[in-house]
Amino acid sequence: LQEDAECIRNISILAHVDHGKTTLSDSLISSNGIISQKSAGKMRYLDSRGDEQERQITIKSSCISLHYSAPESSTAKNQKFLINLIDSPGHVDF
Repeated sequence: LQEDAECIRNISILAHVDHGKTTLSDSLISSNGIISQKSAGKMRYLDSRGDEQERQITIKSSCISLHYSAPESSTAKNQKFLINLIDSPGHVDF
């Protein structure tokens, strides 16, 4: 997948503070089986710094690569994609 640019998607989640960017990231990460669906939204997987966990805000952007296989019913028909996901802070000071 990494050598085929047609199969790579880069996604950055942008929104204001407390609008669910990290919760959305956790949900997408759980769909890949990296964390459990129960943990999604609570774990804050991409907030790896201690101060981010303590304050429950994203201070530094974090990224992760995920795999996605399009369902047979879609126009992509079982095509596989590499999703590069970036979770960004929601405040300009960070």
